[in-house]
Amino acid sequence: MASSEKKFPMMIVAGMIVVGLLLAGGISYFIATKIVSDKAVDKKVAQHEQGVFMKLGDMKDGLIINIGGLNSGRYLKIGMILELKPDKKAVPASGKMPSSDEIKVLDTAVSVLRSQKIEDFDPLKQEQLKELLKNEINKAFGEEKVYEVYITNFVLQ
Repeated sequence: MASSEKKFPMMIVAGMIVVGLLLAGGISYFIATKIVSDKAVDKKVAQHEQGVFMKLGDMKDGLIINIGGLNSGRYLKIGMILELKPDKKAVPASGKMPSSDEIKVLDTAVSVLRSQKIEDFDPLKQEQLKELLKNEINKAFGEEKVYEVYITNFVLQ
């Protein structure tokens, strides 16, 4: 009777090991397929035609904007570069006058930046600010023309 009692717990232990291995294999398979599918989605997003870069504002200083209301005395100096979808029908700017696309982008960017509260310029909220600028500029064009917004300089005084 002693040998049958030892076999029973040994069978339970062996069964638990098999179930554990199957569970670990299933979890590993799920994680591996999830990572592979996420990478495939990232590749699809990254595959757009080469964009055209546009620097906003003055070539040296970028944009200098009074923020926080008229009497706040707060200023934002920001350098931004946009990556835009190339437009083969766009008319190049002639002389010192900016193109119509540049005028739309500048007007929208200044409006968005001036409408923000001082708290919205927190470094932790920079990605949200870039996404807001991208969405609002795309609304101004009526199409998804902005691929990415890059902030190259940021001084809040």
